[in-house]
Amino acid sequence: MRRVVITGLGTVNPLGADVKTSWPRMLRGENGVGMIQHFETTEQVVKIAASVAWDARTMFAEPEFRKLDPFTMFALKAAQEAFADAGIDPRTLPEAQRERYGSIIGTGIGGITGILQQYQGLLERGPRRVSPHFVPKIMANAVSGQVAIEYGLLGTAYTTTSACASSGHAIAMAMQAIRWDEADLIVTGGAESATTPLSLAGFASAKALSMRNDDPGAASRPFDRDRDGFVMGEGAGILVFEEYEHARRRGARMYAEVLGYGSTDDAYHITAPREDGLGPARAMSLALKMAGRAPEHIDYINAHGTSTKFNDAIETRAIKLVFGDHARKLAVSSTKSMIGHLLGASSGVELVATALSVHQGVVHPTRNYTTPDPDCDLDYVPREPRALAVRNALSNSLGFGGHNISICIGRV
Repeated sequence: MRRVVITGLGTVNPLGADVKTSWPRMLRGENGVGMIQHFETTEQVVKIAASVAWDARTMFAEPEFRKLDPFTMFALKAAQEAFADAGIDPRTLPEAQRERYGSIIGTGIGGITGILQQYQGLLERGPRRVSPHFVPKIMANAVSGQVAIEYGLLGTAYTTTSACASSGHAIAMAMQAIRWDEADLIVTGGAESATTPLSLAGFASAKALSMRNDDPGAASRPFDRDRDGFVMGEGAGILVFEEYEHARRRGARMYAEVLGYGSTDDAYHITAPREDGLGPARAMSLALKMAGRAPEHIDYINAHGTSTKFNDAIETRAIKLVFGDHARKLAVSSTKSMIGHLLGASSGVELVATALSVHQGVVHPTRNYTTPDPDCDLDYVPREPRALAVRNALSNSLGFGGHNISICIGRV
């Protein structure tokens, strides 16, 4: 069996536009949520989000800026960091080698920013003023295609879309492509930029978002008794996956080994999870089975942990179903407590954090966990980071449509 390792990490998220900036802030449990500044919220019932603080025009030349939706810009910036971190630039390599390199990246919604901009232009100026870049800019697969084009990746390249599990499924397929000898290196993860007036209003109408407009820093509070919904986030999490011998021969640093995944569906409701937790429980069990790990071999779970009433209680229930008594010994924390919910990009950013936990032996806290909930009674690593020798870890993502994905990684 070909082994898969993680050799490069990149991110753009509300705590920073790279790993070097954002990871220390995660360890400190800092806040990435604030008042929305980039559009008018007077008539919106929700006025907060976790936004990326950057000026894309300083990072992309004007021709590229016009052709790229923000979600693709996030992915390109994070991929640049991930390849630099991995110490490899595919553009310098022979074509025959790049035929074994691919791009599998997820997004939940894709180019909604570009859709709204061009539709407004259509209404105001007519169909002849719709940009010729419109379709290639907003299509979901632009994210994997543009990364492949930028780095000359000639192998398998596609985009996965399964709501909040999108980048989790991309990561799973990247692992399998290398295991099946389809590729030697895959850049994977996810990107999302969906904080628009329309999507904010839609999630608010569905009663999914926190209403703590008066206290943004306390709005995302996974597993806390007083949670009232998730906070919209944006950004990207990109990882370089390599076949173990390929990485070893070039002397690459290996953050962790990708051991397995489990993918299931609740087959219950388009937005609500099954209350028995069997769907995510089966995903975690399948991940352990593929990884060849027993429940007691897991030390840490980076939880889906959205800060919604149902999700957090059901994920807790699922963990107990899988781990039994060992559930009480697990460290469980939610990255979303700091950066909000990055929708289709969440699995990617959260696996970056999980890989760093395995590599460095420390897990970040769950921000805003102050009031225990009887239905959420595990160790959620409140307030402070924790030094922990993480042998093996799971990263969970549960999406609208009933999609459940759990990724298992461990020490190399």
